[in-house]
Amino acid sequence: MAAKVRPIVFTLCQNMIVYDSTVVCVPLTLLIFSANSNMKTLFSFSFLLLLLAQKSNAQAPVNWTKDQLLEPSELAKTLATNKNIPLIYSVGPGALIPHSVVIGMTNDEKNVEAFKKKLNNVPKDASIVVYCGCCPFEHCPNVRPAINALKELQFTNYKLLNLPHNLKADWIDKGYPLSKQ
Repeated sequence: MAAKVRPIVFTLCQNMIVYDSTVVCVPLTLLIFSANSNMKTLFSFSFLLLLLAQKSNAQAPVNWTKDQLLEPSELAKTLATNKNIPLIYSVGPGALIPHSVVIGMTNDEKNVEAFKKKLNNVPKDASIVVYCGCCPFEHCPNVRPAINALKELQFTNYKLLNLPHNLKADWIDKGYPLSKQ
């Protein structure tokens, strides 16, 4: 007599989507079929190990508010007027936006420390913009450490340039100004 095949169902939060500052979980349901309980245990254990390994590489939650996002068009307008230009820090792989100060990728602790050092003599209420643009926010390893540094140092007037996809799609392809290199 053939063994009865029973499905094992796992539902987990695979992807997180941020919509209007609300985190929404997109469930991923997996069915694993096994012929006996030993196989079921093996599949379950293997799956949980895979899940734990994958989740350990997940980014920390968003550490900025919707009000702290600066639209690229707004920064581009400010740069065009050449008045009241905020301090602009690139915390990613390069500085393509005019007036940007290169910090380097802040997923590296020494660059976070360099960023903090550059901010030592800056007034706590100074207008500051940080950006990376290497990849979508949910994968970016640089914006969260930079925002954390600004919070830790108690800055009150900082913005994250809203580059949800990357610098190319959200700045360059829209024809916004580039620094002369």
